[in-house]
Amino acid sequence: MSTAPSISLLGTTALLFEAPGAMNLPSQQRIWALAHEAERWPEVREAVPGMNNLMLTFTRAPRHLDALRERLCEAWDAATAMRREGRIVELPVVYGGEGGPHMADVMAHTGLGIDAIVELHSAPLYPVYALGSHPGYCYLGGMDPRIATPRRKVPVLSIPGGAVSIGGAQTGVSASAGPSGWNTIGSTSMVFFDPAKDPPATLQPGDMIRFRVEGIVR
Repeated sequence: MSTAPSISLLGTTALLFEAPGAMNLPSQQRIWALAHEAERWPEVREAVPGMNNLMLTFTRAPRHLDALRERLCEAWDAATAMRREGRIVELPVVYGGEGGPHMADVMAHTGLGIDAIVELHSAPLYPVYALGSHPGYCYLGGMDPRIATPRRKVPVLSIPGGAVSIGGAQTGVSASAGPSGWNTIGSTSMVFFDPAKDPPATLQPGDMIRFRVEGIVR
């Protein structure tokens, strides 16, 4: 596995910095620190943390790309884990049934029963790594690898807001209705995005989510 970051252009006024190594909380905390540093650079318009990566957008196309890449790599080498004291938010979840139409697929892949899947899924305290995909959506870390399930070969055209799903080694909660290639195993009634609020997103990187079992529909 490469130990050097990957830096690629996104059009003419943005680039993507991808951290080397495995995706884990200490690496993500360094991404937060790098974003904090880079957003202060005068040429940077916005620094947007992703999952083990950072997107930078610029007010105009960068003129000295080699120097910028070197500066980013130096900043990454100097970055230390930024710990954020976020909130712990409990999400009531009903697992299975109409709100969890792919629970059977997760059971078939993992060889586990519904009770074991619910127990493993609801046990961790999940850190919010980043926001993305759609407004208010949280990328979470810390899911038990025993319930990891590949994304669906044919995406679902629409899942509702509040859908709790598993995609590969990750889990997440849909903030609004839309297409998805993840396996939906339950649902929650919590609202994750309200444009009338400030900030509009309910959760922020550094917050922690705990899934509370409200019910299991077999």
